[in-house]
Amino acid sequence: MEQDHLSLPSVPTDILEHVHGPLPIPMTNDCLFHLLMEYNTRSLHSLLSALLHLDPAAITETEIQNPYLFGTSVNEKQYILDVKLLLNQRTLVNLEMQVLNTDNWPERSLCYLSRSFGRLNRGDDYAKVQPAVQIGILNFTLFPDHPELLSNYYMINIKNHNIYSDKFRLTVLDLTQRHLAAPEDIVYKTDVWASLFKAATWEDIKMLVKQNPELHDTATTICQLTMDERIRMECEDREEFLRREATTIKLKTIAEEERDQAVAKLNLVTAERDQLATERDQVTAERDKYLQLLQLNGIDINN
Repeated sequence: MEQDHLSLPSVPTDILEHVHGPLPIPMTNDCLFHLLMEYNTRSLHSLLSALLHLDPAAITETEIQNPYLFGTSVNEKQYILDVKLLLNQRTLVNLEMQVLNTDNWPERSLCYLSRSFGRLNRGDDYAKVQPAVQIGILNFTLFPDHPELLSNYYMINIKNHNIYSDKFRLTVLDLTQRHLAAPEDIVYKTDVWASLFKAATWEDIKMLVKQNPELHDTATTICQLTMDERIRMECEDREEFLRREATTIKLKTIAEEERDQAVAKLNLVTAERDQLATERDQVTAERDKYLQLLQLNGIDINN
């Protein structure tokens, strides 16, 4: 399908002074996220710097390989709104905003990374394989026992922790753990981007821009995107689909909990029944033993 690229509505430079209240589209909306990264290259470079802990000057070129396609259904489970890009003509990066916890992110992210890794032309040396990075921006904690704002995973030797290869990397930004920002995260403003994605009002965004003036351009693009009717409708459709999915997951969880409770009660009743049967067998054995003793002593229990 040929790319349908919109021209965003022009806005005054002081547009942020005229917007107030709740954001019309949450910043965790994956449609809005994809479009922001596509329409504002400086925002994309800034985010990559924050997530990969790279000097902004080291990011010289990004090429988005899957431009947003308007008119594609955003109401399907298989619809994936990730951002696939080539960084500095060398590294394949897959960026995805994931709001719902479907309890399969480790497996899902590995599948995405595996699809990106290993792209070689026939006859190429394996040493020429391009590095691949899978970045998940999650609105939930992946491993509750090991919470972090930003975490990186490589293939390593489990004994000495030597990295097998730095060309195969998984990165996770946990939007719910901004308070756990490490010193490096603060230097590269990873926590700032996490706060931007968690912003609920224009006042939240304006406060971030006041503290980080370089975000003014990003905030302006957000205004332009949310003011475009076609974009807003697609984002709202996606938001409604995600709400339905969240409800489905919640109902499924409740049903599973009720099933587990029913199974637990059944197991308890079964255990109590088995205990009663054991006690009955013990009483019967004692009675039979007593009767045998009476018979041995010549006592007729029938008289």
